[in-house]
Amino acid sequence: MKYLPLNPDIFINNRKRFVSKMQPNSIAVFVSNDEWPSNGDAIHRFKQNSDLYWLSGIEQEDSMVILFPDSPDAKYREVLVLVRPNELKEKWDGKRLRAGEASNISGMQTIVWLDTIDALLQTWVHLADTIYLDSNENDRKSPLARSRDYRFIDEMKSRYPLHHYARAARIMKELRGIKTKEEVEVIQKAIDITDLTFRRLLGFIKPGVMEYEIEAELVHSFLSNRATGEAYGSIIASGDRARTLHYISNNQECKDGELVLMDFGASYGGYNADLTRTVPVNGKFSRRQKTVYNACLHLHNYAKSILKPGIPIVDYTEMVGEEATQQFLKIGLLRKSDVKNEDKENRAYRKYLYHGISHHLGLDVHDLGTRTEPIKAGMVFTVEPGIYIEEEQMGIRIENNLWITKNGHVDLMRNIPITVEEIEMLMR
Repeated sequence: MKYLPLNPDIFINNRKRFVSKMQPNSIAVFVSNDEWPSNGDAIHRFKQNSDLYWLSGIEQEDSMVILFPDSPDAKYREVLVLVRPNELKEKWDGKRLRAGEASNISGMQTIVWLDTIDALLQTWVHLADTIYLDSNENDRKSPLARSRDYRFIDEMKSRYPLHHYARAARIMKELRGIKTKEEVEVIQKAIDITDLTFRRLLGFIKPGVMEYEIEAELVHSFLSNRATGEAYGSIIASGDRARTLHYISNNQECKDGELVLMDFGASYGGYNADLTRTVPVNGKFSRRQKTVYNACLHLHNYAKSILKPGIPIVDYTEMVGEEATQQFLKIGLLRKSDVKNEDKENRAYRKYLYHGISHHLGLDVHDLGTRTEPIKAGMVFTVEPGIYIEEEQMGIRIENNLWITKNGHVDLMRNIPITVEEIEMLMR
């Protein structure tokens, strides 16, 4: 790993939180993600199952976490399973974790090797009544392939058909949505690296630069500051391309007089930042660009002002939509007749703001968390309104990351330049 070792208390506390939600005399088993083939004998870069990482901090493939709090043998109440180090394999693929190293990362004291787990697991399962198994239950995406966690579910149900099974994902959705102070400290580190990178870019961008050159600068900055890399495919969208929400081609020239929308974030210690800023390629906003940018910044600040515990996300989104309507009237995007005659299922403002305002952020960029219940203290959200104007070939989005507290929130990106004046000054 490139990042500095994390505090194992993060994972110790996460396991305690999960165990507190388990039924009596139950066992929970989590398996790592697949190593996915690419072409020929190549494989894609391995990405750990986020739930397993949340419990252990282990990024290595072929790992398992087993939690059995009511085990009669205290040694086996939490178990980390690792692939046994192999000298020949390590010559090709590099060093694998030793037991002591894994204990230091995870805080788990019982480490067993994968090639011995079948007999042990059978003993433990026979002592339990309920088996918690994990599945990739994200509201935004259904799995297209039968991944390892789903294959493991099939295998367990085939081997132990008379047990009661429960969904670990239901507990994970509740727990992972609420970040601990220690988790937020790691997110802040990812954000601090992203801040340094944005400031670097402001001194680099000029007419004639290519979008991919900006992307190269930000990747260089991330890795130079011990980030794992990009939290997601960075969006560097100049001119009219900024209206494409997930534009990742990043292959066009940034021209004088255009804006460039940059949506990027560093990943550090498994946790992610998610920043968007829109800046003038030549370092100076035109009068119209400034007007639209300040309208977007107004929406951003308004959204932050109402994002606090107790507000349902649906109500929050609706309130931001109402404010967007007023701003779009002011800057000439909408007429009063557009609002009066709008379809309530497709509001008039949606022509210029056609995505959600916020999403959960954490181990996954679109992290686990409720989309229907009221917002709770401890959640981390993005705030990212945008204005996209086809007629003017312009797209602007402004995004910060907020940690919800008991009485309001903390803007984790409060130190990152955001106003027209700050951006222009740093680009001079």
